Amino acid sequence: QVQLVESGGGLVQPGGSLRLSCAASGLTFGAYSMGWYRQAPGKERELVAPISSGGTTYYADFVKGRFIISRDNAKNTVYLQMNNLKPEDTAVYYCATLKWYGSNDVLYWGKGTLVTVSS
Repeated sequence: QVQLVESGGGLVQPGGSLRLSCAASGLTFGAYSMGWYRQAPGKERELVAPISSGGTTYYADFVKGRFIISRDNAKNTVYLQMNNLKPEDTAVYYCATLKWYGSNDVLYWGKGTLVTVSS
């Protein structure tokens, strides 16, 4: 049974930083592309950043230069370092296992972790 468990969310002031983690189990983690998505209140879920099994990354324009996605295959974990956070980054952030890098075909979802950016 595949499980993706996110952690690291919380309340942060504008301009602050957070690091999200997603621990995966039940799959050969290193073989899969992974991604972070987010869903703000009243909006559709959107892709933030994917990372391929080999470490290739892509960033949505709204986080480019501020967020960094990385993975540690030895720990079966993918991270999202979020810097210079803005109120519009407030959302539930979801970890996902992708069918392949570059697709939005999600095989598995985590339950999400809430990030609130507010003063």
